[in-house]
Amino acid sequence: MTRRVLILGGGTGGTLVANRLRRMFTPEQLDVVVVDLDDRHIYQPGLLFVPFGRARPSDLVRSRTRQLRPGVDFRRAEIDQVDLEGDLVALRDGSTLGYDALVVATGASLMPEETEGLTGPGWGAKAHTFYSLEGAASLGVALSRFERGRLVVNVVDMPIKCPVAPLEFAFLADWFLTRKGIRHLVDITFVTSLDGAFTKEVCNRELSSLLEAKRIEVVTEFNTGQVDSAGGRLVSYDGREVGFDLAVVVPLHGGASYVNRSPGLGDDLGFVPTDESTLQSKASPNIFVVGDATDLMASKAGSVAHFEGEILVHNLARFLDGQPPDASFDGHTNCFIESGFGKALLIDFNYQVDPVTGRFPAQWGLPLLKESRLNHLGKLAFESIYWNLLLPGRDIPTVPTAMPLTGKHLVAVTG
Repeated sequence: MTRRVLILGGGTGGTLVANRLRRMFTPEQLDVVVVDLDDRHIYQPGLLFVPFGRARPSDLVRSRTRQLRPGVDFRRAEIDQVDLEGDLVALRDGSTLGYDALVVATGASLMPEETEGLTGPGWGAKAHTFYSLEGAASLGVALSRFERGRLVVNVVDMPIKCPVAPLEFAFLADWFLTRKGIRHLVDITFVTSLDGAFTKEVCNRELSSLLEAKRIEVVTEFNTGQVDSAGGRLVSYDGREVGFDLAVVVPLHGGASYVNRSPGLGDDLGFVPTDESTLQSKASPNIFVVGDATDLMASKAGSVAHFEGEILVHNLARFLDGQPPDASFDGHTNCFIESGFGKALLIDFNYQVDPVTGRFPAQWGLPLLKESRLNHLGKLAFESIYWNLLLPGRDIPTVPTAMPLTGKHLVAVTG
């Protein structure tokens, strides 16, 4: 009897897991089914470049079905809930899908409704986001018309998809406004709920120095309760205010809504509690979680989904074979940070080792925590790698799943 792996979500994690499974098992051995609401796969790292005219929204969207290997069944449907005891997924059209193993890959969703002022009148006028395709395009129009005043980049709260993207936006805004010849007329302020520009100590020092050099003010521990577009104010829960003429806001994130409708599956924010090493759900051994849908301390970034995917598929195969999982995911995260003027930084870290200086993936590789033209070119090259290697479920040459220690200056090791 053919067993079924049901994958909820056809984004980065769901697609690469489906393709890896299809390469590992024949259709006679395993039925692989992907469920998603629409057929639009968006290259999310490209959203950062849309407001600056360096990417077109239409070029970032491809069909989900065309990214899946032949033999993967794609169902376009809305998920209602997961029945953990019955091994069933109920769809909004009234049908159900059974599974032998389930992969939750529905990512993180924007929750602007949780912050006063991020929906309704005023939103999309003086306050925008680049974390959606439509938002990035609208922001591009606003930014092209912006001539002077205070530009504020605000992260409402963590966790968010691609934690470095708001910083990248601030850096690129500095470049963009300099190129337009109006940088001296604009104050740029980065407003975050964190106590620093970034969560990792060594990385925070480097990025803070870069922000200072670019004359970008940083406001920390600011918990945004209201975005007053008409009045041009961010208002924190403790009453502090930051004024703006143009605001770029990253809304609160949460898991997919069906998670909260599925008893026992998710936490209060809709993320799925996940074993940090095996990628099994803590709710059931036949449920696995990948990418932004997890509650892991690992960053919600595309590289993490790639590293997780290889280990998840390995452990899922072991589960189907009646074997215990390997606790082998180390939280590996690899990320380029665009810093403007044709340069970028690169960070590489995991659960135990914070971002440090050195080279990746070895002594001959790209510089870590240092601006360079090579890192910028690597950032641009990632789009081709994404479509042609990462999504098809192939290994990326020279980029190992486990974080390499070779080439790193290991001075910041945590417990």
